[in-house]
Amino acid sequence: MKNRIACIATSLFLLGAAFPQGSSAPDFSQARDETVKMLVEMVKIDTSNGNETKVAEYIKSVLDKEGIASEIFEMVPGRGNVVARLKGNGKKRPILLMGHIDVVGVERPRWTVDPFAGVVKDGYVWGRGSSDDKGMVAACLEVFLQLHRLKVPLDRDVIFLAEAGEEGTPSVGIEYMVDKHWDKIECEFALNEGGGTLKRDGKVAYVGIATTEKVPRGMKLVAKGTSGHASMPRLDNPIVHLAAAVEKVGNYQCPMRLNETTRAFFRRLAKISPPDEARLYAALENPEESAAAQEKLRISNIQYNSMLRTSISPTIINGGFRSNVIPADAQATLDVRALPDEDIPALVAALTKLINDPQVEVVPPPRGGRPATPPSSITTDLFRAMEEVQPKVFPDAATLPLMVTGATDSAQLRAKGVQAYGLGTVATEDDRSRVHGNDERNSVEGLGKFVEFIYRSVTAVAVSK
Repeated sequence: MKNRIACIATSLFLLGAAFPQGSSAPDFSQARDETVKMLVEMVKIDTSNGNETKVAEYIKSVLDKEGIASEIFEMVPGRGNVVARLKGNGKKRPILLMGHIDVVGVERPRWTVDPFAGVVKDGYVWGRGSSDDKGMVAACLEVFLQLHRLKVPLDRDVIFLAEAGEEGTPSVGIEYMVDKHWDKIECEFALNEGGGTLKRDGKVAYVGIATTEKVPRGMKLVAKGTSGHASMPRLDNPIVHLAAAVEKVGNYQCPMRLNETTRAFFRRLAKISPPDEARLYAALENPEESAAAQEKLRISNIQYNSMLRTSISPTIINGGFRSNVIPADAQATLDVRALPDEDIPALVAALTKLINDPQVEVVPPPRGGRPATPPSSITTDLFRAMEEVQPKVFPDAATLPLMVTGATDSAQLRAKGVQAYGLGTVATEDDRSRVHGNDERNSVEGLGKFVEFIYRSVTAVAVSK
């Protein structure tokens, strides 16, 4: 009986910690519906060519109705970032909830719906930015509103940021906010895009939390030769030499190098995967089986293969200007996504040796760009809180730390010492494939669960106990 009473007391204590006195749990069904409504309104505002201030002004109007002060910061007119803050008692450093409000362009003829109409059908919100990344913005905004409405007592400030320019022009977004307005967003923790909650066979398989990401380090191959009349083939034709170099680089794989995040990812993934897949992931760390396992992943799962190593993809070839002229030079662009600790000079040397052609130069990436930073820890209070919240929201899933193969604006925050984590709403593999593609969409049900996951995670580390 004493043990039973103790268990009840412990349960009541934990419930009180999650939803403190003076507040109650949100109605997550209503929160889902409000999130969808806000997302639809944001999708309707085309920000594929900037115009983020229009979305920032919409968000500000939502906050104004709640009596929450907010500010819009513009480095360039029309490229606005909106910031708001809920004050805590200052016992702990702030937590930042963020997402970007710019989107990539569309190929309208290839869409089955108007990409900027915010159509809701078949259980999805359809439109450009519904997943990347206005869905994250809407979910974070909803959590922010719920904390305010429920008057949740906080040990730390909760900051909301909707930023511009993530899709290729961070100078007007996160870089501007970090360089010029760091006092407005300075924090200990941040929740941003980058992770993913994978739904497979009708249920959530895992909640992926991004702790690090690969770093864009674009390179070029430049071939030089002698120009001349194309009726007289030349041995030093730069297009021929460039083509041979591109073939070598395109077929090359950098060595596998696991880090804390990817090692934990594949070990945990093996525990929840079917036997054949589990053996494949376990074999990665077996010296006798690793090479074969890597080759299977290269064929069967290009995302997982990219997580294992620095990746190189030839993407653009330029050369020549007339059909009857051999050009003096030709070049290819390489999309290099480097592991955070990659030795770039050593990589350039390795590619030069691989190509083995004095007519072809490997041009290293320009200075600057997104910083290479250490991963966020998987032992912080926030990461552990998300691990504890996950089975309450997604009972049959697992929590996996992820390394993003692309890039997000969390890199600039990690460079400032922030423990930044990437999340993503509930999505199938098909849903994921639509991001930056045609018929982008976001699950209505998934958005509701995503809001609940973020809310419970934030309150776990921010609520006054």
